[in-house]
Amino acid sequence: MAATSDQAAEQITEAVLHNLAGTGDARLGEILQALVRHLHAFAREVRLTEPEWMAGIEFLTAVGQACTDTRQEFILLSDTHGLSALVDVLTQDTPAGATESTVLGPFYLPGSPARANGESMAVHDPATPAVIRGRVLALDGTALAGATIDVWQTDSSGFYAVQQPGTQPEDNLRGVYTTDAEGRYELVTVRPVEYEVPTDGPVGDLLLAEGRHAWRAAHIHAIVSCPGYRRVVTHLFDGDRGYLDSDAVFGVKPSLVRTFTPASADDGSTVCTLENDFVLVPEQG
Repeated sequence: MAATSDQAAEQITEAVLHNLAGTGDARLGEILQALVRHLHAFAREVRLTEPEWMAGIEFLTAVGQACTDTRQEFILLSDTHGLSALVDVLTQDTPAGATESTVLGPFYLPGSPARANGESMAVHDPATPAVIRGRVLALDGTALAGATIDVWQTDSSGFYAVQQPGTQPEDNLRGVYTTDAEGRYELVTVRPVEYEVPTDGPVGDLLLAEGRHAWRAAHIHAIVSCPGYRRVVTHLFDGDRGYLDSDAVFGVKPSLVRTFTPASADDGSTVCTLENDFVLVPEQG
């Protein structure tokens, strides 16, 4: 008796899994076999057609072609469909009191300039200045001298410097600050704004097809590091801005929402201030 289409489909899955059984790296084998099981089950569940399969191939090809040295379209795809946030939750076991992590985002660029405490990283932006100061601490309250805070954000028009070469200076709103002997830091920037993730590529087309908005809650990115402690990739969200409950990349955590307090500068202009400590976990913790 000839096999039914469902039986034939199961046989294909079993054959692939059999061939993967000899994968030398045990963890790689575990991941690949689970991927095949779930991917094949998805195709069977939706009864994937050949034109739909080809559309998926073409979409992923377009995503890859949209990637550049300063834009990671695959991370954007992962972010906007919750995979980045899911991996963060699965891999970060953050003890109570420690700074929580969140998604990296598609526009991180290593090599930001070292900046002195109190120096502004707003090379080119007339928006409301924001002064953020505090300490980097261990869980037990010990001040961590020599810790680094790698910070980046969009300008007040909602674009990162890497998105606007020739319009923004390449180091605009990027900088690496280092804590002093008492674990203190102070950075000067501009108050963050809500912005749309890029919609001019294949991921944007997909969001449109899904009927979703592309807005991110206003935030400042930070990667906080210190020898002997786990690096944390995190955000500071502005609690008075929008999209906190509908962030397009599912990156908002309540513990990361902050209040920026308006104040008057010496020259009478308005500045926002924020007192914020980062708390790190020991590497063995």
